[in-house]
Amino acid sequence: MDTELARTFLTVVTAGNFINAADRLHVSQSTVSTRIHTLENRLGCTLFVRNKAGTTLTPAGRQFQRHAATLVRTIEQARHDIGIPEGFSGTLVVGGRIGLWEEFLLQWLPLMREAKPEISIRAESGLESALMQGLVEGRMDIAVMYTPQSRPGLKIEQLFEEQLILVSTDPSDEPEPQPGYVYVDWGPEFYARHSVCFPHFGGPSLTANIGWLGLQHVLTNGGSGYFPKRIVLPHLKANRLNVIGSAPEFSMPAYVVYPIECDRDLFGSALEIMHRIANPKATTKAGKTTAKPSARKVR
Repeated sequence: MDTELARTFLTVVTAGNFINAADRLHVSQSTVSTRIHTLENRLGCTLFVRNKAGTTLTPAGRQFQRHAATLVRTIEQARHDIGIPEGFSGTLVVGGRIGLWEEFLLQWLPLMREAKPEISIRAESGLESALMQGLVEGRMDIAVMYTPQSRPGLKIEQLFEEQLILVSTDPSDEPEPQPGYVYVDWGPEFYARHSVCFPHFGGPSLTANIGWLGLQHVLTNGGSGYFPKRIVLPHLKANRLNVIGSAPEFSMPAYVVYPIECDRDLFGSALEIMHRIANPKATTKAGKTTAKPSARKVR
């Protein structure tokens, strides 16, 4: 079977409809429809129910999803194995939000290199949709993000609670968005809670979907915004930023997502180190954290 058909099928599953899938694949909607029609003809079944709300999987489609993910993952794994750098026994592809690379995954990298020097690591960054797509297709082994989506064959574990606080270059700012406020899109849950806390907020002059970009703008040009406490702490100590103490704070959990079926030795080391950094006070026993992580399995 042409793996491009399986990849297109998985993209439609993730995107929710043919239009969004076409945008992600950079092809026309008719091309996506043709590929899915060809795939359905080859399998002899209908994979999607199409309606105005989008697409939903048929029972046959749900069964094929697991096989499609395995097919794509097998091809990608073969490419990884063939392309392993000289002197290494394997490759681990790890992705994460840019904000989660800062002060977290960048701590993980050297510890992982020390624990598994024989493994070559490929580090990638992206937003949740791209990270989930990489996991579903098998192009990515482990991803760290804020708002994962449950997918068959993937396991989700909570790492830590991110604390988003309002900081400003002006210590006299009011505890609400002021002129110069940068709205960072931390996801739908943040948007909903932000709207409740600031019902009269008319909208920002600048919106950023990457926290790093918004923070650099504030530091360079002045202003305010909500950012993770762990990231702005050095700027607070240096008096480059100020906490607006009476402003509401938002809690946002960070998760790690990886395949249920995986190399237990390699993935176990990577995950154990992540949990150790996320919960430094938790003791370890037999290579695993004693604190039981929050996890969701979808089979």
